[in-house]
Amino acid sequence: MLRRVLFLLTLPVILSFLRLSAAGAQQVIPETPAGHTLRAWLDAFNNGDRAVEEKYLQTYDHTRSLDEEMRFRGVTGGFVLLQIIKSDPRSVAFMVKERNSETMAVGKMEVKPGDPAMVASFSLRAVPPGTKLTDLNFKVDPATRAKVIDGTVAALNESYVFPETAKKMEEAVRAHQKKGDYDSITDGDDFAKRLTDDFQAVSHDKHLRVMFSATPMPDMEAQLPDPNHEAEHRKEMERLNCGFNKADILEGNVGYLKFDFFADPRICGRTVVAAMSFLANTDAIIFDLRENGGGDPKMVSLVSTYLFAERTHLNDLWTRKGDITDQYWTLPYVPGKRLDGKPAFVLTSSNTFSGGEEFTYNLKTLKRATIVGETTGGGAHPVRGHRITEHFSIGVPFARAINPITHTNWEGTGVEPDVKVPAADALTTAKKLAAEKLAAKPAAQEK
Repeated sequence: MLRRVLFLLTLPVILSFLRLSAAGAQQVIPETPAGHTLRAWLDAFNNGDRAVEEKYLQTYDHTRSLDEEMRFRGVTGGFVLLQIIKSDPRSVAFMVKERNSETMAVGKMEVKPGDPAMVASFSLRAVPPGTKLTDLNFKVDPATRAKVIDGTVAALNESYVFPETAKKMEEAVRAHQKKGDYDSITDGDDFAKRLTDDFQAVSHDKHLRVMFSATPMPDMEAQLPDPNHEAEHRKEMERLNCGFNKADILEGNVGYLKFDFFADPRICGRTVVAAMSFLANTDAIIFDLRENGGGDPKMVSLVSTYLFAERTHLNDLWTRKGDITDQYWTLPYVPGKRLDGKPAFVLTSSNTFSGGEEFTYNLKTLKRATIVGETTGGGAHPVRGHRITEHFSIGVPFARAINPITHTNWEGTGVEPDVKVPAADALTTAKKLAAEKLAAKPAAQEK
């Protein structure tokens, strides 16, 4: 399950697909709280130095991952500011161009009151070739608001995993609509965010999200599979090394593997095999999922297989539509040696989400790994996208995880670590625990 599966193509992926020539001088950033924070982000991001970026995140934005920012910096080469689209004291909309390509993107930053003005929300998305600035000035009119509300409510009632909750969400949004709470909203991003907030206020489901695009979105359900798109996706996954950031052998012959999403094993299976083969002769292993946002449950099964000698039932997914249950087990065969019987540790943070949580929850309930770090994000419902209009879509959680041991999941609660420490201290703690466990093993064998 991917964190917001609809966003399987991360921004670096999307940016790589869309190419657009850009011209024009760099714009003057407004002297507002939002403008000051935007300037700080651009300066730090374009600098390319990890310490500078880390200082920016510590000062202005505690929600973003340093590793993700640095990887994104490597993909884009930084940005040139082309246009300030709209500005007020607490928000700024802008257009930028990648330094490494002709790709352009539009962004929006909102900040909180205070000095420094910390980031409240930040979005950045590529724009299709040929897009003009005037094309981005989409305004939400009353007819569009009504159509989007009707469409999102219909999608939820048809597919949301809990039909009773879907009905309650409809009632809440209809009440806001009747009171005129949406009437003054003309900005697409603001309307999508408001609907998301109102739906989540009832469901508390972090996977559920309304999305807006200033440029028309294709109707993916009506289109046949595009071989070129598949090839581009494969190429991009390979360029991102399928989310695998680091494989290392630490002191004491402890394996370390950091990966930030569970990619499609049809594309990325060989990357897993290579990583696990490299770590095959270690005496313990640490999986770093502190920035893992989820992904394909089949990849969860593939990675998990290396930790078990026998075929093991990991998880079930129940889909409301059709009342279908899919079981997920470890695989009967994987290339290379397995690490069954060797101590395993999983590092978590509040950013660990969805499929990253499934991997963690499965190993915890099976008592196969020690979980070290923070309580995870709490998203156990896979999501599917529904296009409502050319400019609006909704990600609807359509199924739920059911663990074969607990018969429940981590939705809304997250996965509690066995050893609770700040995420920044999780690796140091896990290395210490691994050393202690390995030191105790020979002593136990001597007895």
